[in-house]
Formats: sequence, C-alpha cells, structure tokens
Amino acid sequence: MPLLTPLDATDPGLEQLTRFFETTLGFTPNSVLTMQRRPAIAKAFIELNRSVMENHGRVSSELKRLIGYLASLTAGCRYCQAHTGLAAMRFGLSDDRLEALWDYRTSPLYSDAERAALDFALAASSVPNDVTKEISEQLRAHWDEGEIIEILGVVSLFGFLNRWNDSMGTPIEDGAMDFATKHLQSQGWRPGKHRDGGST
Repeated sequence: MPLLTPLDATDPGLEQLTRFFETTLGFTPNSVLTMQRRPAIAKAFIELNRSVMENHGRVSSELKRLIGYLASLTAGCRYCQAHTGLAAMRFGLSDDRLEALWDYRTSPLYSDAERAALDFALAASSVPNDVTKEISEQLRAHWDEGEIIEILGVVSLFGFLNRWNDSMGTPIEDGAMDFATKHLQSQGWRPGKHRDGGST
C-alpha cells in the first residue's frame, strides 16, 4: 500500500513540463503525480530530470537510462528499475543489449567506455560509496569532465528517486509493469518494495 496515493491528474501548472515523460515513458509517472502535492518540488524535480537526461552527445539517452537502471538495481528500487529499463528501450536499447546488461563487463555488445560508466554507476550508488581510485581512473580514461558530470548526475538523480519511490511505495503503472514482467522478471525482478516483496 502506498504511503500516499498519486493524484488523478496532472496539476495544470505542470502540464507543459510533464510532456517530457510522454517521450521518455509514454505516461506521467505516479511519482510525479504524488510529488505534485507540492508543485514547486514537482517542478524543480522535472526540470532537474530534464537537465540531467538531456543528450549532449556521447553519454547517450540509452546509456543514461542504463546507468539509472544499475543505480536503481543497487539501491533495490524496483519501481525505478522498471522505469529506466522501459525508457532505455524507448531510446534504442535492443533486446540483445538488455539481455547482455547482466554481463556488460565481458559482453562484446558493450564498449570499454560504457563498461567504465556502468562500473562507476554501481560503485557510486552503493552505500557506503564504493568509488575507488581505479574506477575513477577508468572513468577519466574514457569520458571528459562534462561527460563525467552527466554520468554522476544520473546516479545522483536516481539516488533521490530510489529513496522517494521505495519509501513512498509508489504504485507502478501498467506500461512499466508490462515492460518489467516481459524483460526483467527472468533476472529476479518482481513488483513491490525490495525488503518485503509486497506488491505496490
């Protein structure tokens, strides 16, 4: 049972901003519909999300969603795992690359630069933080300073979202549930909070 039920409709003052999610997910997420009880917080979150996820080049929209997925997997937020996986596929992730994600360190479908970014995402989202000198050096070997800001921006954005959605018990939307059931259940995903497995 969610801590708070998402509101039925988007706040009129946020409608233009929430169109961003029509591209990324195909729907406005329940997290935002819950958050909009304080429209200023919802607005600031959407603007941060748009800025972090904006595609500036090599850190592609697909890779940013995979970084978010691994950060959410590390944190145990199943709601965000479903969302980031769905969004990655909407931005071009193939079934083969999704399947190979579990072995990204050795899969030929992932580049050395992507491996460095994904290793960093896992380490940066761990508690306690597990970013080592070696992980940092590998990241700097493949990505410039602006790109590193983008990568860590995604990890940090999902640090907020993982805590928001798992604490709130945000109910998962049909589109995200359909994606996760089809693509993630074979890897152990199931709906609900990661600690109790209850359905949300």
